Amino acid sequence: MYGNGLRPDVWDKFRERFGVPEIAEFFNSTEGIFGLLNYNKGPFTAGSVGHHGGLLRLLLRNTFVPVEIDPNTGDVLRDPKTGFAVRPPYEKGGEIIVAVPNTDAFQGYWKNSEATSKKFLHDVFQKGDLFYRSGDALRRQDDGRWYFLDRLGDTFRWKSENVATAEVAEVIGHFPGVQEANVYGVLVPNHEGRAGCAALQLTSEAKGAFDFKALANYARSKLPKYAVPVFLRVVENPTHIHNHKQNKVPLRDEGIDPEKIGTKAVEGKGDRFLWLPPGQDGYVEFTKSDWEGLTGGAAKL
Repeated sequence: MYGNGLRPDVWDKFRERFGVPEIAEFFNSTEGIFGLLNYNKGPFTAGSVGHHGGLLRLLLRNTFVPVEIDPNTGDVLRDPKTGFAVRPPYEKGGEIIVAVPNTDAFQGYWKNSEATSKKFLHDVFQKGDLFYRSGDALRRQDDGRWYFLDRLGDTFRWKSENVATAEVAEVIGHFPGVQEANVYGVLVPNHEGRAGCAALQLTSEAKGAFDFKALANYARSKLPKYAVPVFLRVVENPTHIHNHKQNKVPLRDEGIDPEKIGTKAVEGKGDRFLWLPPGQDGYVEFTKSDWEGLTGGAAKL
């Protein structure tokens, strides 16, 4: 099977359910100049978007490069002393930028020179260099496996840490009874940054008997404290766009304000909300009075 966007949390489930021995996962964009391919037959590269052997890692070490990004502005972080970009280790990852000889390497957007110019970075690591912005955050393990982290704009900041939604969704999606997890950041009154919220579609077997306390314990055991979702939104109908990829925008825009629920994600008017307040072992119902406690400053996360 060939395609792209097969989530790590459903990779093995899909293979087993449909008996697919080989999965060819490609990673790129229609207009982009950065691409990867994972021709997967077994567990080693399952869930990854590509693999580079030792020679490719050596040859491309200064061509496909991760850089740190400000999640609030989307700008590349630069060292205040040198003015050059901050380059994290491949294992940590960041937005992947691609070294190019000139701007002709990217055909550009039709009749949109401003958008085209924003895809290029100048003087990134030395004066005169030029890089193309992929708009995607990835990490590469020391054995060469590439993993998708987030689309630029999806990553959010909570408790002074960056949270990659794709990584959190992969963890939550592996919990028994979760059919699909869509993770995004929500604004919380009187708090800086965005708190994690996971929109969960449960399996038919799990509905009515889902263990939200066990989910909280599982998330705490698998994720850093700052990455554990503070809120849950249990949905009947997941939000997808035309190509079946998850759509975070309406959920993120509605947030956790009871008055906004169902205004963007119309089919979500009756969705159930839970949260993990300080001192609680598991997720509990998030009520209007809880929202008022947050807006009034009585509740702190």
